[in-house]
Order: sequence, then C-alpha cells, then structure tokens
Amino acid sequence: MTDPEALSVTIVDGYVDEPAHFGVPPYISTYPRYTAGALVEAGVPREQITYHTIDGLREETNRWRDVDDADLLIYLGGMTVPGKYVGGTPAEPDEVRKLAWTASGTSLMGGPVKFGVGEENAGATETERQDLDFDFVAKGDVEAAVYDLVESGLEGFNNRMRDIDEVSRWAQEGAFVVEQHPNHPDHLIAELETSRGCAYRCSFCTEPLYGNPEFRPPPTVVGEVDALSNHGVRNFRIGRQADILAYGGDGEAPNPDALRQLYSGIREVAPDLETLHLDNMNPITIVNWPEKSREGIRIIAEHNTPGDTAAFGLESADPVVQEENNLNVSAEECFEAVRIVNEEGGWRPGGDTETAPNFGADAPNCLPKLLPGINLLHGLKAEREETYEHNREFLERVYDEGYMLRRINIRQVMSFAGTDMSDTGAEIANEHKQLFKRYKQEIREEIDQPMLERVAPPGTVLPDVHLEYHQDGKTFGRQLGTYPLLVGIPGERDLGQTIDVAVVDHGYRSVTGVPHPLDLNAASMDELTAIPGIGDRTAGDLVVNRPYDTIGDAQTAADAELDLTRFATISVPPLE
Repeated sequence: MTDPEALSVTIVDGYVDEPAHFGVPPYISTYPRYTAGALVEAGVPREQITYHTIDGLREETNRWRDVDDADLLIYLGGMTVPGKYVGGTPAEPDEVRKLAWTASGTSLMGGPVKFGVGEENAGATETERQDLDFDFVAKGDVEAAVYDLVESGLEGFNNRMRDIDEVSRWAQEGAFVVEQHPNHPDHLIAELETSRGCAYRCSFCTEPLYGNPEFRPPPTVVGEVDALSNHGVRNFRIGRQADILAYGGDGEAPNPDALRQLYSGIREVAPDLETLHLDNMNPITIVNWPEKSREGIRIIAEHNTPGDTAAFGLESADPVVQEENNLNVSAEECFEAVRIVNEEGGWRPGGDTETAPNFGADAPNCLPKLLPGINLLHGLKAEREETYEHNREFLERVYDEGYMLRRINIRQVMSFAGTDMSDTGAEIANEHKQLFKRYKQEIREEIDQPMLERVAPPGTVLPDVHLEYHQDGKTFGRQLGTYPLLVGIPGERDLGQTIDVAVVDHGYRSVTGVPHPLDLNAASMDELTAIPGIGDRTAGDLVVNRPYDTIGDAQTAADAELDLTRFATISVPPLE
C-alpha cells in the first residue's frame, strides 16, 4: 500500500480544446486544477505535486527528470475541435508516448484524449481511441480517477464521473497549481466551469457525451474565483458550459437570478480582475425565452469586461443539413438571437445602451461589451454546394441589416466515436475541401474585413495587448479574453510586455495598431505612416519638424487636416 503522504506526483498538461473548454496558453483549463485538488484531498502534500506544460518540457529538457522520478505521472490533454494556436503547441501523440515511456512510476492519462486521438489537430480528420502506452487511461473523469487511484495505493480505480460536491472542493483545493504555470501571473486566464453536458444532441459534438447539463451552484464557482484570485489570477473566462444563459436552470430555460449571483459574486471576491469573459450561448434559448434571455444578457454585459463574445453554434444555415444533423436552431432563429444580443450587449462603455449596437463616427473608442460570434461547421451529413450559399447569405444579411459579429469561426468537422458523425467520418469534408477553401477565403474578404471595421474602427483603443512574437518586421500580440483580436504593430518591440494599442487598419481577422497614445515626438516613420491619412510625405514632415509642444503644432507643421488626437499625444522634453 502506497502512502499518499510519501507520493511524488508530476502533472503534465498537453493542453485541451473542447467545444466548451479552452486549455492552450494563455488559457489554463480546469483539468490540472481539479486534478491537483483531488490529489490534495487524497492526502498528497501540495509541495510534492509538480506541474509542467508540454511547452515547458520542450523548452527545458531537465524538466523531464520530474517525469522520470515521479511515483505517479498524470498526463492531461486532448483536442476535440480543430484549431490554430499562438500561445502554445498541443502535445503530439509521439510526445505523449514518450511521457509514458519515460515515467518510471505509475502513469495515468486523462481528459478529452479519452474520446480519441488524431494524427493532427485539424478539420476533416477521424480519430481513434488509443492508450498511448500508459498504465491507466481514465475513461471517466480524470480527477475522480486520480483520487480513487491514490486512495487504492495506485492499484486501480473505477471509471466514474465526479459529482458536484467533489469538483467544488477540488476546484478550490487545486487553485495553487496555477503558480507553476509558465504564464503566471500576468499572462494567464483561468477557464471556469459552470456546467457540463448539453440538453441537445448535435451529430458532431462531444459535449453530449457528458450527459445532460449539471450546474455548479453560484457560491462554488465564486469560491473557486476567490481561491484563484488569492493565487494571483486576474483573468477569468466562464467558458466551460454549453449555454451560459441556461446556467442554474433546468438545462434549457434561462435563470437570470443565478446569473446575477454568479457575476456579482465574482466581482465581489475579485474586484481587481482584469478580464471577465464567457464563451458559449445557445441562440435557441434566446429565441424560446426572449425576455428572460434579454435580462440575462443585460446582467452579463453589466459585469463583464469589453470585447466579450457569446459563441453561437449555428453550424449550418442550410435547413437540410440542420435536419440531418439534429441542429437545434434555424438560420432565421439565429438571426433573431444575433439581433437581441446586439441590442442588449452591443453597447460600448461610455455609449448609449438604449441605442445599441453602438458603431459609427460617434461611438466611443473601445470594443463593445458583448457581441455574438458565429460557428459554422462543414463536412456534416447531407452537406451540398447549396450549403455554402446558405451560410454566405446568412452572414451577408447580418452585416447588411446593421448588426455586429465579433467572430466568424469556419471549420471542418472532426469525427469521434460515440457521436452520430462517426458513421460519416471525414468523407464529406474531404470531398468538399477545395470548395471549402474557396468559400472560406470569400467570407474572409467579403464579410470578415468589413465586419471587423464596424466592430473596431480606426481609433479603437485595445488596452493591455500582450506582445507575443515577431514576424515580417512587425510585433504581434493579443489581449487576454475570448477570441481576442490579433494585433500587428510596426517594428520589433520587446516581447512579453503589455501595451495599449489604437487600431489603424484591418485584415480579415486581425488589425494593425500603433502604441496608444503615440508620442509624435518619438514615433517611428513606420508608426506614423500606419495612421490613416498619413502618407510618407506627411510622416516625413512630422519627423523633420520635431519636437512639438502640442498636437496642434504637429498638425500645422505637417499641414494635416485629420484629427491626430484620436491616435497621438505629445511628450514635451524636460527643460535642461
């Protein structure tokens, strides 16, 4: 019998990405925190629990000693939706096998990896269940398996699901592990779970495999935020649920009172938080219960931070595909939900909530509080060429009728055992690959770019942009939050710092920005020419005639008619 107090445990985070769960940096998923909490409750001392990300192992090979020396190695990972990532690279199957081969002690694998493993994290792929040479694979909840495995003296466990009381305790007990994340404390956002499972059964989705929704009471989530805040976390994403509006209800109907308890409670225990965003919101909930949904959306927009996104799983605007795949919302219903979220959450701080959505010349220079995002999925059963036209027409209608979408996510299906799509697999997606690529490019050019200009027009200020990498003479960074904009800044700046940025130009899914406010007495030519209306000649005049005492002096010297105050400032050199 192995004494829990004598155990050394290493947790390796290979990252997760699920329909309702982010875990690739800068996000930290619930899995490592819950697992650490289960270990502590089972009797393992905190100081004997080591946490590494897969990127941390890649960057410092000496960390592999913790994998080799541990009495218990726990690997957490699994990608059940396709994605591209900037902040980290998910573990590849060969890397996961290497972990199992390196571990001298007992090895356990868990997380969404239990649903299947693909050769790459991409659309139009099929997966299969693999144990990847681990001693144990948690077919239920990995945190429950960890607790039971330690309790049994590392002899084994039943594949069971944890209950609400357990996860509520483990969430708070395991909060300490965030301090071992390489992004801690400044560039880390903690994923929060309010529920798992879904009341609906779309053909492709793994979320229904968790069963019907089961909700954590508001005080338990608030207590977790309090614990995380005590360990230095200032950024939170209420992302682990199929539908935030259904929180605390019967799984389908909204419960505004529960949302008010949740959001006001979070603000009370973490008054200095920097980010409070969400993810999934089911448009059919808004259509079926419009007044309660409006109330819930108003509560969210009152307490969240700007730039928040409510992802809508439309998946397809084609009625044939909707019927064949048990999709629960029609294009007309989804449009109505887009309208309601725009009206209740599409205001900008300092703007008029009564006239939302706010955009145009008179709108405040910040992002809206809460906008819908649209998920479109291709390769579903019964997809045809007309499907692509239905989707395009839906998006064009949203733009033409004056509403905003924060994000349009277009991807191809991944097939997992246990879902209805497992029979069809990736066959349709592969047949339509060329059609998909052409259509996706058209959407980016014709819809994404003008929509982005409406959401974040020139002069929009994006605070706290974290600089992440260099490319083509530019520095790229993002804010923390749900689906943050990628921002390109002229010149190569020191990475790792956080700066405020003003938007000056737009790509399909990214923006160009300059530091805000831009000091005209120090700005580079590249920064000056990035400002709308300033060409090379005007920028040259601005540089030649420096220094300036006021913005007015700069505009006179450059003979510029545009209002530079939206982007720039003057830093007057001190008198010698």
